[in-house]
Amino acid sequence: MAQLIEPVARLIEAFARLPGIGPKTAQRLTFHLLRAPESEARTLAAALVAVRDEVVFCEECFNIASGPRCPICLDEGRDRDRLVVVEEPLDVLALERTGVVRGLYHVLQGAISPIDGIGPERLRIRELIERVALRAADGRPFAEVILATNPTLEGEATAMYLAERLAAHVESITRIARGIPVGGDLEYADEVTLVRALQGRRALDPAER
Repeated sequence: MAQLIEPVARLIEAFARLPGIGPKTAQRLTFHLLRAPESEARTLAAALVAVRDEVVFCEECFNIASGPRCPICLDEGRDRDRLVVVEEPLDVLALERTGVVRGLYHVLQGAISPIDGIGPERLRIRELIERVALRAADGRPFAEVILATNPTLEGEATAMYLAERLAAHVESITRIARGIPVGGDLEYADEVTLVRALQGRRALDPAER
């Protein structure tokens, strides 16, 4: 196999370090850029530089922002008595698309994972506890903190850890429901998912049809 010249090999290696991109995909992306118009490659390069230079994390909730505070934290129309805790900024985007959540957010920047060496001190958990405790000390505790971490072992462990440490400072702590996705088949669901679905069952009101 012919040896790749250094700039091409370096770009393939850079793409391969990205999550979800293997060596073959990294090679396809690299050679796509080689064949693409120069303007496309320069636009991509400029976008990458802009992300690093212009995007920061909100100093209040740690969502992505272009200034000290993100648009959600600046929005006076949000329900400031409810706080939704998520793992990543992408989770904020997913929940916002539903149009259901009108509260504030707190982004942990990950989940507790001892096997990966990620403990509470590496996440934005201290800031969350301080944020919630400060509200309680001011006599206006959050009415509800919704723990919307992912339904994984790491997400569940993180939710339990947070519930224990936030309980004294808020009126209510809730956990998002987990179960069978719409369009899913029971035969393909794992045991944990089926248990969660059964635990989260509710009465069926004929009027809802």
